[in-house]
Amino acid sequence: MDTSGLNSPELQRFLNQEKEKAMVNEMVAKLTNVCWDKCITGTPGSKFSSSESACLSNCAQRYLDMSVIIMKRFQSMH
Repeated sequence: MDTSGLNSPELQRFLNQEKEKAMVNEMVAKLTNVCWDKCITGTPGSKFSSSESACLSNCAQRYLDMSVIIMKRFQSMH
């Protein structure tokens, strides 16, 4: 089996892109679960109430802010 292509820059770039996509998908899934459990307390209707919408927006923003802080901290460690 020819493994010379396994170290190619194109393959590495592709793998990095796929890894980033997986991380984003995982973050969105976690964000959805956390914020849904926190903000949606009753049976959801056809649309969110204003308090649910505000809660979801604030929850998502705080989660993303913390993710950025954590990523910056990890980057500064390298």
